[in-house]
Amino acid sequence: MASLAMIGLIGSSRPLPLQITTVVHETVVSSDSSSASALSLEGQRPNPVDFTPEELQELQRRFGVHGPQPELAQLLTRGLDQLTPLRAHTFQRLEHLQPIILRESKQQGVNPMLVAAVLFDELQRAKPGEDLPIAAQSGLFKTHGPAQLSVGELVHQGLLRPDASEAEMVAAREKLLDPESNVALLVGKFARLSTDLGFPTDNLLEASASPRDAKALATLAYLHNGKLDYPARILSYMQDPALHALIYSTYRPTIWPVI
Repeated sequence: MASLAMIGLIGSSRPLPLQITTVVHETVVSSDSSSASALSLEGQRPNPVDFTPEELQELQRRFGVHGPQPELAQLLTRGLDQLTPLRAHTFQRLEHLQPIILRESKQQGVNPMLVAAVLFDELQRAKPGEDLPIAAQSGLFKTHGPAQLSVGELVHQGLLRPDASEAEMVAAREKLLDPESNVALLVGKFARLSTDLGFPTDNLLEASASPRDAKALATLAYLHNGKLDYPARILSYMQDPALHALIYSTYRPTIWPVI
């Protein structure tokens, strides 16, 4: 099982890096691309979404994450993935965000496929009407925008005072509703967490590059959503050929020859 070394972290008053170590074990490829086992190659390869009890305890202490969503909710999530019209609509929305994803990811050294996968998941499961300003300001929703971020992320990134006034809170929610600002904040969140966790920041984390990178990406996905079943879903989306094409393809108009 892949693990994060937690020695020396307990009781620390400042963020220290989580050192990723791996222990190779047998894994079996599953036909269900959303399952955890589908994320590992057949043979000797650690599963990046396996977290030890010690890791979970430390992540809970530092970031407040928790267990998986109920089985019924997981079943509904898998059902949504099979709805072709919903998937097509989500891709249309992502297409408008593609330039922002690439620009912000390049500036902050974050894998754009991680950003795209999280946005795909959040957009596909968005609640009707939650992106309306009146709904956001009503207090009915705690997270806003394409990436479903809270005003707390603005505080973490130094863009909002912890003791913000009501007027500042209104402006913060409006910022979260702006798609471009929201995507930039999501990329900033992954950059911030990578620094806090001591992950490499001089090169992109690639799930296919090494088990350490795959585990780091799984950890970042886990910390975004806080549900233990979330990393497997995000890493499977990162391998989606259609999502890859949407993010990296360049569209060029067809120029017909003059006759």
